[in-house]
Amino acid sequence: MVQLSNMEKKKRKIAILGSTGSIGTQALDVISRHADRFEAYVLVANNSVELLIKQAREMMPEVVVIGNKDKYNQLKEALADLPIKVWCGVEAIEEVVRDENIDLVLTAMVGISGLKPTVSAIKAGKAIALANKETLVVAGELIATLALKHRVPILPVDSEHSAIFQCLNGEGNNRIDKILLTASGGPFRNFTAEQLANVTKKEALNHPNWDMGMKVTIDSSTLMNKGFEMIEAKWLFDVEPSQIEVLIHPQSIIHSMVQFNDNTIMAQLGQPDMRAPIQYAFSYPERLKLDMEPVDFIKLSQLTFEAPDRIKFPNLNFAYEAIEKGGNMPCILNAANEVAVSLFLEDRIGFYEMSRLIEKAMDKSAFIKEPTLSDYIQCDKETREIIYSLVN
Repeated sequence: MVQLSNMEKKKRKIAILGSTGSIGTQALDVISRHADRFEAYVLVANNSVELLIKQAREMMPEVVVIGNKDKYNQLKEALADLPIKVWCGVEAIEEVVRDENIDLVLTAMVGISGLKPTVSAIKAGKAIALANKETLVVAGELIATLALKHRVPILPVDSEHSAIFQCLNGEGNNRIDKILLTASGGPFRNFTAEQLANVTKKEALNHPNWDMGMKVTIDSSTLMNKGFEMIEAKWLFDVEPSQIEVLIHPQSIIHSMVQFNDNTIMAQLGQPDMRAPIQYAFSYPERLKLDMEPVDFIKLSQLTFEAPDRIKFPNLNFAYEAIEKGGNMPCILNAANEVAVSLFLEDRIGFYEMSRLIEKAMDKSAFIKEPTLSDYIQCDKETREIIYSLVN
């Protein structure tokens, strides 16, 4: 899916969907450090209006959009002295990505909210820097088909998929034998089942290596994040799930590897800093300077690997089961997980209850073999209702 050639060395106008989140704020840092190459043309947030106001005053975009209409007046009044267009609502987000001046859309909204804007941007022929993994998890086949139809490049921003993409550069049609998808293992890698049953929200949000948003951090602690990334890799790189092996790599230095049919392996290494894959997606095929520490192999001394424990962390199994069944099952998986994570963050359920609810939702939800976009939206709604009915 990733094809981009003859990139012009002009100032690229970028729309950032989710500018106030972890990826969005780091993307703005990249843009600020390379202001001669990139421009934040559109900023989109859902609720964080105070931070969006601050970002707008600093970056001076052409348009800002707040998804929550209740916060429109606050945003409009705060930016009244500036020549910035201020829009609101989910329909405005889908519309703004079609602006003819936009060169690239960074989709960094959390959850299924990023699906429709991504579809809209692809249909408008915009290059996509994909950080919203749920888009491919929920509707990978639809997105892959649209990207090919509209000749749109999808540049991965997740560190693992960026690593795989970089490993494949220059390999032409050489056949992929296996993708080795690395995972830190999260904060509970060495916990017993008894310890996991009693972990707290605070403990789960304390990731050992990465600085991420709350939802992604919880997904990392349950290994659901890695299950989602496996599904993403299937669609991004046109491989079967059986060709994707998850490896626990606690140091988070090797971001992923590709094994070819001659059994040689290419790996991409670097410090765990999300600005690196964000910047690479923005500047591809060029590499720009980044103030990130290089890997010091003498100080590092060793890189270790182990198999994930799928008994203690069953979410990884659920992801493989969902993509193998296909249809709307990955959509069910995603919706159930979003609600389960939200309930855990609200202290309404325990750590293991997240997995139990996801499994029940996969059993109870109606299966659709060949879903449409409207089917995905309806499936998401119905799955959420099922989860809430199981808890209330």
